[in-house]
Parts: sequence; structure tokens; C-alpha cells
Amino acid sequence: MDDSQIPDAVHLPHLHDTWTAQWHVQSIPVDEAPASLTDLIRAQHRANFDLWHQEDEARDPQAPDARISAVKHAIDALNQRRNDLVETIDGSLVSALPTNQQCALHSETPGMMIDRMSILALKIFHTREETVRESASAMHREKNTVRLRILEEQRQDLAACLDTLLAELRAGLRRFKIYRQMKMYNDPDLNPILYNPGRQRRDSNEGKG
Repeated sequence: MDDSQIPDAVHLPHLHDTWTAQWHVQSIPVDEAPASLTDLIRAQHRANFDLWHQEDEARDPQAPDARISAVKHAIDALNQRRNDLVETIDGSLVSALPTNQQCALHSETPGMMIDRMSILALKIFHTREETVRESASAMHREKNTVRLRILEEQRQDLAACLDTLLAELRAGLRRFKIYRQMKMYNDPDLNPILYNPGRQRRDSNEGKG
């Protein structure tokens, strides 16, 4: 990938909003092995989209335990995919952009910023729904109108910051590193509950007599 394929950061909110609106009408599948950077960003946003709605389901007080357990497992898998795609986005950018080891290091990667913009897009979509929800009170709608303005301003600011960062990266004035997740709970070699499944049962039985 060359840097000509990098989407305009200021245009990203439009892409996020378009995908969000489409998926709320029809659950169009995304490429499981995205190739272009835009496809990667779309897949990453879809992971957040699915994660958002699973999180909603996890808070259903009427759901049976088996359903909550299934939702929690889905959340775990989606969150892993979300973070994996952030790393992949950053890896694609590292290969496309010049690197000057002498320039200042940026602590937040472009992938992390794109992830934040993705979440803001979902907050904006659902907050906008609350501004027009007929079953809600006028006070509720007004409160969410205020929240919507704040969220839109936050996203606009973040898009501008990402645009500046990408320009500085292209010019060799700034650099970033890929920060690996080093997550332990999904790794069967690192999570003691997974590599020693009897441990939890033994621990829970201690003290009983």
C-alpha cells in the first residue's frame, strides 16, 4: 500500500456514518480478510458496531443466564477483533509512510484515533435517535440534543487532529510505533483458568466443610 490510498481523515466521519446507517437497515457482511486500508477501517468499524449492540444485549435484565453467557463470549471475540484490526491499520500505515527515527514520537497511533472516531460515530447515531424518539419526554430529547452537539464537536476535533498527524507523518515530522496489545485473558497459555481449568473449581471449594 502507498500513501495515496490513505483516506482523508476529515472524510472518515462521512464513511463511518454511511456504514452505520447502512448496517442498521441491512446487516451487510464485511470482508473477513480486508486488503485496502479503507476496507480495514470498514471492518474495524463493523467490529465496533457489532460490539455496541452486543453490549446493549448484555444489559437486558430479562435475558436468561445462557443468553448473557453467549453474549459475553461474543463481546470478548469482537473486542479482540476490534483491537487486532487497530494493529493491522497501524501496520499498513507504517509500511506506507516514511519513518524518521529522529523526529518526535506520537503516543497515540492513527489506528487508535480511528477507533475512537468509530465509537464516536456510533454514539452520534444512537444519540441522534434519542433526540427524535417519540416515546421520550421533551426534556430527554433536549438533553440528547445537547449531548449530540458535544459529540459532533469532539469528533470534528479528533478528525482534525488525525488529519494533522497524518500530514506530519507523511512529511517525516512525526512518527509512531505499533503498540501490541499483549492481552492475556484470551491466550490459553497465559490465562490460568484456561491452562489450568480445575483451579477455579478448587479455589471456589476452599473453605467449605
